[in-house]
Formats: sequence, C-alpha cells, structure tokens
Amino acid sequence: MRTTPFAFAIAVILLVALAAYAPSAAADQHSGTWKMNSEKSKYSPGPAPKELTVRIEADENHIKLNADGTSGDGTPLHVEYDAKFDGKDHPATGLPNADSVSVKRLKGGEIETQHKKGGQVLITITSAVSKDGKTRTSTWKGKDAQGREINNVVVFDKQ
Repeated sequence: MRTTPFAFAIAVILLVALAAYAPSAAADQHSGTWKMNSEKSKYSPGPAPKELTVRIEADENHIKLNADGTSGDGTPLHVEYDAKFDGKDHPATGLPNADSVSVKRLKGGEIETQHKKGGQVLITITSAVSKDGKTRTSTWKGKDAQGREINNVVVFDKQ
C-alpha cells in the first residue's frame, strides 16, 4: 500500500501536534521550584521558617513534594511525600506531628492537602497558583503539636 505525499504530510503534522501537546498536557501549574516569600507570608503562631524551598512534580493523578529549609529556631527542615489525588492517606516524612497526607484537587486547580497523625486530620492546607503562574499561596488551618490554632498564609515565588 502506497501513501500519497498529501497523506504523509498530514500524518507528520498530526505527529508533531501530538508531540507538542503531550508535554503540556502532563504539566501542572503547581509543578516547579517555589521559594517562600517571607515578607508576604503570615504565620500564626510563629515563628516562621527562616527559609523554605518546595519542589513539586505534579500531573493530573499524582503529586510528589520535597521541601527543604531552616525552621525559625535554626533547625533544618525536610518534608517529603509522594501521593495520588485520591483522598487516601499516603506516608509522609518530616512533617511536625504528622505521619501521612491525603491530597485532592479542588475546583479552579487548587490542591487540598491534609496532614494526618494516625488517620486524624491535624492541618488542612489549600494551595492555589496565581493566573500568571508566578505565585503559589498556601493557606494552613488546624492545630500545632501544642494544640494552638494555626492560621498561616504562606506565599511562594516561582524560581
């Protein structure tokens, strides 16, 4: 069976279009490296971390997060988890007073993350990326290890 030059050209155009579309379809607005903007962030109660950098790899089904920084008292911070957007508990390391997370997508591209200890929700975080893709804001609600109310708004700049 022979192909005509026209059919061959159409096939090439379709393959190029598919190749160009595939990476953008897999990309997620939350993916990338984000550095905390301490001037725009609000921690209640404090103290805020001295520095915090979050690396996220996310697609429509899953998120992998690695965060490194320095706490307000100078101790190193490292948080890590790899979870599906299924609302089920997934192991996490480095979270203060928590051993797992559950994550799900909300309307408008937001992500809800719950920090849990023994299946009990301690903190709920709602994260959204700005329309221009340059800022990620995470709102934290819950209780810390001492039982104090947490009301944090953490702003990150895309690196």
